[in-house]
Amino acid sequence: MEIPVIKQNSTIHLTTGSTWKNIWYMSWPMLLVMFLNFLVGLTDIYVAGFLGPEIQAVVGFVSQLYFFIIIVANAISIGTVAIVSRVVGAGNFEDALSTARQSLIFGLACAMALMAVCLFFQELIISLAGFSGDTRQIALNFFVIFAFALAPNYIVIISNAIFRAGGEVKLTLFAMFFISLINIALNFFLVFGLFSFKGLGYRGIAISTASAMSAGTIISFILFRRSMWKNIFSGPWHLSLALIRRIFILSWPAALIQISWNAGNIFLYNILSRLHEGSITAMAALTNGLRIEAVIYLPAFALHMAASVLTGQNLGAGEPVRAEKIGWKISLSGLAFVSLMALPVFIWASAISSPVAKDQKVLVETIRYLRITMMSEPFMALSVILGGCLMGAGDTKGAMLIIVSTLWIVRLPLAYLLAVVYGHGAPGVWIAMVISMLCQGIAMTVRFRKGRWKNIVP
Repeated sequence: MEIPVIKQNSTIHLTTGSTWKNIWYMSWPMLLVMFLNFLVGLTDIYVAGFLGPEIQAVVGFVSQLYFFIIIVANAISIGTVAIVSRVVGAGNFEDALSTARQSLIFGLACAMALMAVCLFFQELIISLAGFSGDTRQIALNFFVIFAFALAPNYIVIISNAIFRAGGEVKLTLFAMFFISLINIALNFFLVFGLFSFKGLGYRGIAISTASAMSAGTIISFILFRRSMWKNIFSGPWHLSLALIRRIFILSWPAALIQISWNAGNIFLYNILSRLHEGSITAMAALTNGLRIEAVIYLPAFALHMAASVLTGQNLGAGEPVRAEKIGWKISLSGLAFVSLMALPVFIWASAISSPVAKDQKVLVETIRYLRITMMSEPFMALSVILGGCLMGAGDTKGAMLIIVSTLWIVRLPLAYLLAVVYGHGAPGVWIAMVISMLCQGIAMTVRFRKGRWKNIVP
């Protein structure tokens, strides 16, 4: 049976018609997806709070470990979107199917390898947190359950990337809605029980995530069958080293970005720890500030994912001018939206901080953190969204160079100088964060403006 070209599919509208309509079509489902992910993470912490501070600490630590482990899946998804969206826009659906299959194979192989590493080195990995006694065993139990959930989680992440790359972003929303619903519902049911079922206690939090991702794998396969990707299971599933290499080349810079960013945050905590009597207050303020800022990041990252698909498809369709026009429109829209969100946070920083900062000194420093860092949010939006355009075009190395260099050459050295060497304390770190984000936003804008990304072939 001959595979139809993409021009016979409804996704062609992403390369024609109103650019504003295309942006809206791709953006609002992704904004809801980001919000659903936020709710799941919030529910984990909320439920853990009922079980005691030790459980909450374990959930927080293992969640951070798990985030590091799924960085590979997120990176593969970025490489997948860059290649698949380009060939979809070009009308070569056979290549799109082939790339989608290879991405799933590559992701599953990585997940199985990482699962084996996690299970073999579980004791060593958990020892990094310094937990002891019963808390250490709880952390081990959590980690083992999460390790077994790696394969379905990788499949869900990469499947959603394939849906997005084809313009079927509503399928991503559909899948994540049910995955999130299952995860949240099981969180309460498995932890606390219902009627004669007494609940599993802390294990229920980890099992709910594993169960939701397993269900998500089934949902993703059903959606493949009911979408433009219905022939994905019909073709050959042998390993193509050439195609895997292309995906890897586009993926590793994205992985390095996430690793560097998380390592940079850890380094910021290390700088704050050198402030002696004010160190605990400063670190608590940074933790609170990052949690509050996460809400502002949601629309920026939703537009980032929409921008990558729109850029890739339009380049594939031979419309570089239209791709650039969409990039400017979506980035300026994100800048305006994020600025409108940052303004009330700046004005009502005290009221917003008080629910999470109970200590008076921590509250004062959290307020100061928000008042300073809100100045950089428009530049954050520009960097994140235009970075999505570059990644969708296959310029993942360019985006990586900007983000990593501004982080390790500007933010961290400047934070150390201002906070420790020149004695400005925590405000010095906050100011360094603002300056580095300003540099990052400007650098990303300049790279996008130069247009070299239009000639990259992923």
